[in-house]
Amino acid sequence: MKLDLLRKYKIHPNKRLGQNFLISKTILREIIKAANLKPSDIILEIGPGLGVLTKELAKKVKKVIAIEKDKKLTDILKKELDNDKIKNIQVINQDILKFESSSFNLKESYKLIANLPYYITGPVIRMFLESTKPPELMVLMVQKEVGKRICAQPPKMSKLAVFSQFYGKPEIVKFVSKKSFRPQPKVDSVILRIEPLALTDKRLIKTNRKLFSKIVRAGFSQPRKQLINNFSKSLELSREKVEKWLKEYKIQPNQRAESLTLEDWIDLTNGYCSLS
Repeated sequence: MKLDLLRKYKIHPNKRLGQNFLISKTILREIIKAANLKPSDIILEIGPGLGVLTKELAKKVKKVIAIEKDKKLTDILKKELDNDKIKNIQVINQDILKFESSSFNLKESYKLIANLPYYITGPVIRMFLESTKPPELMVLMVQKEVGKRICAQPPKMSKLAVFSQFYGKPEIVKFVSKKSFRPQPKVDSVILRIEPLALTDKRLIKTNRKLFSKIVRAGFSQPRKQLINNFSKSLELSREKVEKWLKEYKIQPNQRAESLTLEDWIDLTNGYCSLS
């Protein structure tokens, strides 16, 4: 990959922003393959960096909207695209966590592709999965342990796993060595593919999503503690009510949140309104 760009522009990767640039052509091809690209696709790319993946995406799709937080990288990328006379890439200098799809005219369906720093992985996934206009597909480079946690099953569920599996279908496509990046991070990564559910999916229609979020957050409020303690405190319910509510769905009060299945959380949400 174009490590010469780092030298050309005297770029020193910003550790605070979690900047690690992909240099493996093999992994680049794997990302593109996982995205199942079509000429009509619109791609929202988070963290384009030096634009290595961005340019390859632009060859295969209708348009790429690249969101880059680092102003210096934004200016460099715009200059490089201008030099290469690439017209179907829009580069925007913005923090993705402040992103609003409506402001970029994302009226059509789109796919999300990103190499996510650890500190924004959860917030970004939640933000797009819970959006009123979620992407039709998400292909993300994330730390290996984070990817495994998102795809985990009981008794190793996490709050992020519950939300990701409620709103979509996550799967690990490929494990990626830390040697695929410059500078080299301390841990390996994975390519994570998430296919969000359509907003018309029965699960999303039948389940109060706001209430679902409230109950999951309450259950995981102190992950090492028993559900009866977390729910009674966070939801301000008596222990007797919580115990009755849990046992109705064959969940023991002394269980921990990580041991519940996605179906358990849905059942608890749908049965919560009947508590009196």
